[in-house]
Amino acid sequence: MEDPPDLSSPQPAPAEAAPSPAGWHAWLKEHGPRLLLFARQQTRSHEDAQDVLQDALVKLVEKLSSGEFVGGKESWMPYLYTSIRRLAIDLSRRDDRRKRREDSVTEDFEADQRETFHPWFETDSSDDDTRNQLEASLKELPPKFTEVIIMKIWGEQTFSEIGEILGISQNTAASRYRYGLEALKRQLGGARRRGDLSI
Repeated sequence: MEDPPDLSSPQPAPAEAAPSPAGWHAWLKEHGPRLLLFARQQTRSHEDAQDVLQDALVKLVEKLSSGEFVGGKESWMPYLYTSIRRLAIDLSRRDDRRKRREDSVTEDFEADQRETFHPWFETDSSDDDTRNQLEASLKELPPKFTEVIIMKIWGEQTFSEIGEILGISQNTAASRYRYGLEALKRQLGGARRRGDLSI
């Protein structure tokens, strides 16, 4: 007669399977825009942002399918933010090495591509001038402030989650958010006084 199974030791929780195609579609419809916004801030072009986001999503699906992913659905966003950031850094390094080997014509072309306008705020209700001014002001901020503002406001992440993603303390994340908003307010105030902004 076989011994009964030992139920005294905790059993590992089963890995969460990847959602159905319909489930993925709904999840991406809700979270995709904020992830793409974050990827745009981390990369040099809209196309690079799309590639980085797609690569991060593929990594998540592979981990879910193999049962390697630790955590439930609530852990997907922090994982994707971290993956996007790492993939963007890797892409930037590869691009920098390639650019050093390219001739000046290619370098000029890439510079033009980086200057191409890619709207961050794509709602019909937003005034174009206001949206453009806000985007321009965000791009003028130091990246360490911009990424925290985007993750907090559009990504709806807590300071604790932002700190974990960026490898900084929760207090540092909160400080960067506060300083970034103060700088953004000053920039927008100057634009309003100059008449560049109607709000």
